[in-house]
Amino acid sequence: MPWGGLFTFVHVVALAGWALLFLAPRGPRVAAYVLYLCVGLLCLTYTVMFASQFGSIVAGDFLSVEGIRALFASDGGIVIGWTHYLAFDLFIGQWIAKDADHKGFSRVAQAPILLLTLLAGPIGLLIWLVVRERRARASVRG
Repeated sequence: MPWGGLFTFVHVVALAGWALLFLAPRGPRVAAYVLYLCVGLLCLTYTVMFASQFGSIVAGDFLSVEGIRALFASDGGIVIGWTHYLAFDLFIGQWIAKDADHKGFSRVAQAPILLLTLLAGPIGLLIWLVVRERRARASVRG
């Protein structure tokens, strides 16, 4: 498989989704583009790559650092793993954006959380969970 080309392709798809989240007006059409065109395409690409490498992945040891290192020791393993991250981080980014819109957070307030989710998914998600909980508690008391 042309791993370098696939690596570039998944980056372009992911960045297109993030650009839509940051810059496009939010609505059902944009949400569908991000979810189905970008996240869905990343998931489909991941599935094809995973299936092409199924034997070596399934034979891998997922329970030790050494086993995971061996899975990521090839270009294919790196691109497959990275596509996994890109797909899930974008999916979580879309959920955060939709949830923040429903809770009345401005796009400016969302931007740093979305950026953190793009760069370090679990950190952005953790910050959003803390921020949304604080808003929920304040609205219950208010």
